[in-house]
Parts: sequence; structure tokens; C-alpha cells
Amino acid sequence: MKILIVYCHPCEESFNHAVMETARGALGQAGHDVRLIDLYAMGFDPAMGARERRDYHTPGVNERPIADHLELVTWAEGIVFVYPTWWFGLPAMLKGWCDRVFVPHSTFEMPTATQPMRPRLTHIRHLCVITTCGATWWISKFVGEPGRRTILRGLRYLCHPKCRTNYLAHYKMDTSTEASRARFLTRVERLAGVIA
Repeated sequence: MKILIVYCHPCEESFNHAVMETARGALGQAGHDVRLIDLYAMGFDPAMGARERRDYHTPGVNERPIADHLELVTWAEGIVFVYPTWWFGLPAMLKGWCDRVFVPHSTFEMPTATQPMRPRLTHIRHLCVITTCGATWWISKFVGEPGRRTILRGLRYLCHPKCRTNYLAHYKMDTSTEASRARFLTRVERLAGVIA
């Protein structure tokens, strides 16, 4: 399977970086064709400017600012998101990437008076989130895990009707131990085996 990893963390020494490298290695060993978007390393600008917003609904024109990213999204059959959960949601960099890259006409058809929004990413058959959370499992569920919902409900709507999803979170990251992190990396390795 052609897998795109979208990674979002500013620090190379972070545990999230270890998670990303573990996922990339395990997916490659499982025989997948893996490509990586490292948002911070490439200096991605998450802010949609006025000109880009005005062109947002114009087919073709709206693709120009993010053409290289859109090319990878349209290449992929599965997308794995690796990021820290900050304030219960997506980091601003990743949210901005979603805002700018998932443009109408290329990734979905705008709704009309008689039809709902229609998906255009039906080649994507698997979405996966791997994240770290400072909060406990209970608090995360109480708040509603908006980052998880954005990707595994909102973005999934644009994908194949039978698109599979996985969610893997290391809760209580702020009080994690070497042992808890090692266990989580083992879970990441195992997850690579079920993505197909």
C-alpha cells in the first residue's frame, strides 16, 4: 500500500519523532511504499492568506499554493498522522495543513442546494492517528478528542466509503516513563502490520 506519513512536531529529540521513525520503519518492513511530510522540517506555513482564501473555490487555482502536498495526498492509499495532542486537538501547524491542502474540487465537491458534499479521495482506504496526550484517557474522552474527530470523522468523509481507521494514543505523556514509552513504540510497530 502507498502510505503517506504526515508528521507534526518541532523537536527532533521528541518522543513524537521516535514514534514517527518507528512507524516509518515498521511500515517499510511490512512492504508498504512510504513517503513522509515533515511539516516543521519543511517550514510549512499553516496560515491561509487573503489571496489563497479568495481563490479557495476556484478549481485549479486553489491547488497552486499546495500542489506538492496535494500530489502526495492524491498518490496515497493510506495516511498516517503522527502528532502531539495540544489543548485536546491538533497542533496549529497540522490544522493549518488540513485547512490549506484539502481544497474543493480536488479532495471534495462542494455541497449544492440539492446535493451534500461529495468525497474525491476515494482512493484512500486507511486513515491512522498516532498521538501523545498530556491528559488521561478519561479527561480526553470527556473533552471529546476534537483532533481525533477532525481526522477520523471529518477527513474520513472525503475517503473511500469503507475506509478503515485506527487511533493509537499514549495518554498521560507528561508523566510517562521509559517503560510506558517503550510499550507504546511496540504498539506502533504492531499497528503497522494491520494497515492494509
